[in-house]
Amino acid sequence: MAGMKYDNKAAAQLEQAYETTDMIVQREELRRSLRASAGESILDLGSGPGFLACELAQEVGATGRIVAVDISPDMNSIASKRIAAAGLGDRVDILEGDATALACADALSQLLRVLRPGGRLVIIDTDWDSLVWAATDRRRAARIAAAWNEHLPDPYLPRSLAPRLRAAGFEVREIRIVPILNTAYDATTFSYNIAPLIAAFVPGREGVSEDEATEWLNDLAELQHQGRYFFSVNRYLFAASRPQGGGPRSATGL
Repeated sequence: MAGMKYDNKAAAQLEQAYETTDMIVQREELRRSLRASAGESILDLGSGPGFLACELAQEVGATGRIVAVDISPDMNSIASKRIAAAGLGDRVDILEGDATALACADALSQLLRVLRPGGRLVIIDTDWDSLVWAATDRRRAARIAAAWNEHLPDPYLPRSLAPRLRAAGFEVREIRIVPILNTAYDATTFSYNIAPLIAAFVPGREGVSEDEATEWLNDLAELQHQGRYFFSVNRYLFAASRPQGGGPRSATGL
């Protein structure tokens, strides 16, 4: 993520978030749209702690290949351990690289280039304008949300992604919402696990102080205690493909 450095502590925190049911459902939806099959080669950009890479490696089988790319060495270390523990090291290559340039037309063109004719691309991304998060102090929460947006090159990418994909030469075949809804603030939910990451990132941005970030975290816990906790954000899934132009059908996906 642009502006966000995933050191060992932050990477471990995000790994916990990816273990929640919220993110398991996200990965299931992505795999359902990608429809990976045995023998295919798949590029997993922004591979994080390696959950999706492991799942895809199972789907492509011994004759398939996964290339997992993430900008964070600590994330890649976690992914390497996960992949080795699953006995999938012979199917997965882990590389360090930056996927945050995805918002740029040149990046999309490069993705089209590496796909074979008929190859498929699946992207899930959040439009942070869709965020609904209960807060006692709504003005403070709004400033924290605005500061958190700085961790991304484009916090509103989904609303412009379809025309960008088409301009790059993709055929867009599916667009749908994959929402996250939490009505509890505990370790089983996505929002509980990203809240500390947000609180660590936002001080010094949009006028947010460290004390305010801490007070915001405490407020979330208090809302849970009162039975008033609520979190919702929409993620958007885009499935596209490179037009057929001859040669065997294959797939490389995100």
